[in-house]
Amino acid sequence: MAGDVRYKSHHVKRQELTKMLRITVQEEVGYQTIKLEGKVVGPWVNELRRSWQSLAPSLGTRELLLDLRGVSFVDAEGRKLLRDIYQKNGAHFLADSPLTNYFVDLAMQCSSTSENKGA
Repeated sequence: MAGDVRYKSHHVKRQELTKMLRITVQEEVGYQTIKLEGKVVGPWVNELRRSWQSLAPSLGTRELLLDLRGVSFVDAEGRKLLRDIYQKNGAHFLADSPLTNYFVDLAMQCSSTSENKGA
């Protein structure tokens, strides 16, 4: 099963389009993947939270993969959510650049003092 969440208004300004987040959920035999593309900011953090919370009960023994390879920015609330997902589900991350590896490093930090640092 794959789901795709993408929000777009008919009257969206070009500037707002650059703030979009695409969330794709893919289910496989041993794992489930949440693939993120865009910016994890503002209202999109809540959309990611809803996606994760609806997925978490069905994980069972499957691993959760967070694919951040398409992420270009994560705000403080987004970093906190990624950290929560990591701590509560032992999620594994997919990253392919210094920037996405940086987001992974922040998510894997256990200290809340890291909220004042970063992207």
